[in-house]
Amino acid sequence: MTAAVGSDPFALLTALPGVHDAVTAARSSVDALLRHRVMRRGSAAVTTEVSLRAARASAALEGHDVGLEALRAHLNRALPAASGSASAEGSAAADDGNEATGGQPGDEPSRGMAGTTGTFDIDATLGAIRLYAELGTLRGAWERAPRQALARMHVLVARGLVADIDLGRPRGRERPVSSADLSPAGASPTDVDRAGRPAASGSAGQVISGGSPAAAPVVGTGVATAVDPADPLGLGPVPSPAETAARLGGLTELLLARTSAPAIIVAAIVEGELLTIRPFGTFDGIIARAAGRLVLISRGLDPKAVTATEVGHVESGRIITSATATSDVTTADTTTSNMTSGNAPTGAYAEAARAYAGAGAEGVGQWIIYYARALELGARESLAICEAVARAN
Repeated sequence: MTAAVGSDPFALLTALPGVHDAVTAARSSVDALLRHRVMRRGSAAVTTEVSLRAARASAALEGHDVGLEALRAHLNRALPAASGSASAEGSAAADDGNEATGGQPGDEPSRGMAGTTGTFDIDATLGAIRLYAELGTLRGAWERAPRQALARMHVLVARGLVADIDLGRPRGRERPVSSADLSPAGASPTDVDRAGRPAASGSAGQVISGGSPAAAPVVGTGVATAVDPADPLGLGPVPSPAETAARLGGLTELLLARTSAPAIIVAAIVEGELLTIRPFGTFDGIIARAAGRLVLISRGLDPKAVTATEVGHVESGRIITSATATSDVTTADTTTSNMTSGNAPTGAYAEAARAYAGAGAEGVGQWIIYYARALELGARESLAICEAVARAN
């Protein structure tokens, strides 16, 4: 999408078939969540837990699949001062609660946590947590200069996982991966692929624009599906640097212009466009999902940052059986169990993202409808968290 489509291109998307109804339903779900009694005095606890789950889900969708309880235990070990609670208040992710209030979480704890693990998936997940913890502080920059905010997002998630020279810098000319590009601790040049994770056999040295390293199995999923770590959603070759720059510039223009479109449509387009153009070449999916979340926060749909569209993406790929639906397990407990065993990336998410990337207006409409449904599922997850917080109090 570019600003040349019309005076208010975002608003025009409301007229696509099915979009208005899907967006209205999603908005109703978020409004119901915000009216929950816990939101009056306990929203910070919900924000903390939701932020942890959203960041973990986003990393898993990128192929860095770490079970929620294993991650929580790791965080508690790394932050002994905060290890007294593993409940919905999630003291292990205490910094994350600042994103709703604009607090400034420190960088040092995150660096310390990353240094205690030898697994790249945990390091990447910690990067996502670090990013999500600072979304509140990025709100002003996002509203004034989206490209600068995106660069900062890349620095937050990729610090220590890619070469310092590449932090916050968009993809440039085609070049092979080397140890200077991607350098997780303890990895040799041939151990790392262009997505910033230990490489599958034969993946090192692929070209950043259009290369296709061997697919690697999703860690911890127990599912036979293999995922290309460089392209976890199967979107195909990245656009050229010139096209990426043009599309990123067009998206920035749209974000700085006035629009009457609902925040859900804007968030969907931001996430879909960033997923498609992959501006940095590493951790782009995590950044795209965080940017969509930031749109929902900054445009007032979810000012307390208590919805988790990322969890909705994971949930959207599963069919809830009647046995699950009739059990006495809460949605939050079910999601925790599912995500602990690993279920990312989901087919529905990847399919919708591919539709956005290559199916014209119809694909864009399909993506927005999908995104709205994922937001609904995320709101349902957060309602279950609210109930857990209420019971704990």
